Amino acid sequence: MFLSVSVFLSLIVVVVAFYYTQTNSAMPSLAAIRASNAAFFRSKPAPSSAVAANVPTAVFVGGTSGIGEGMALTYAEHTEGKSNIIIVGRNAAAAERIFASMPRLLLISNPNSQGTILSRYAKINYLVMSPGYSTLAERGEAAVVSVMAAGYGGKIDLNDLGLKKGYSPTYNDLMMESFAEQAPNITYIHAAPGFVRTSLGSSSPSPTLRVVSALLVSLARPLSVSQTECGEYMWNAVASTATKPGAWRIGSKGEDLGMKRYFGGEEQRRRVWEHTVEVMRTALATSGPETPKAEVQK
Repeated sequence: MFLSVSVFLSLIVVVVAFYYTQTNSAMPSLAAIRASNAAFFRSKPAPSSAVAANVPTAVFVGGTSGIGEGMALTYAEHTEGKSNIIIVGRNAAAAERIFASMPRLLLISNPNSQGTILSRYAKINYLVMSPGYSTLAERGEAAVVSVMAAGYGGKIDLNDLGLKKGYSPTYNDLMMESFAEQAPNITYIHAAPGFVRTSLGSSSPSPTLRVVSALLVSLARPLSVSQTECGEYMWNAVASTATKPGAWRIGSKGEDLGMKRYFGGEEQRRRVWEHTVEVMRTALATSGPETPKAEVQK
């Protein structure tokens, strides 16, 4: 019981601290951001036909709930259904519910592997990665958004690259930078979405976390945003960086964090990248035939 109360109080402190550090009266209103996003998507060339290969494709990993769902819904709204929307998740019923709410969808796909996606779609324009847990060609139009906790990292332990002792969002900063080095014509975004009202806490296997989450969401509701509101803010980040390839760190309103609360460096980036490549090689070598290299194009 004491532990539960301690966890709850700690979460309250974190939320209040987040609110005071993130609130910025100079930020544009949500209505202004919605209008800006609408203008951004209207500026895109109209598809030459309703054929799937001629419309933009967005992949949402972890898109059956939470922030991924919010970004998928706002994307469908702004593209008015003239897009390929691919949701990768574990809840088929939730995916069907989301698709049913979208306007005039041209194509719905629920592939079960990266091979299916790559074989059916010539290129992927947007890749959003927001799974729920506490050679790349010339540029045309492409962005990768990793939703985690930009600006809330700390120094990393180069002797614990396997993350056996702990984890820091700094690792994600470093990976976005490394991906940008490998594919300098594509935009890579590490985003901190802030406090979003999602089902992440309520679906936790821990009874304590479910109770704490329900109380926290109720008390902090004035400081939080809905899934679709968060989706607008995250797409605002995509729009504002669309012509500026490279690695970006983005805050809860889609604002550029720059180097604020950054704890990376060249040596850390190199070591994390080399470790990750080695781990992936080992995993692929033990899981069967080598997976073909994927290309993300604009």
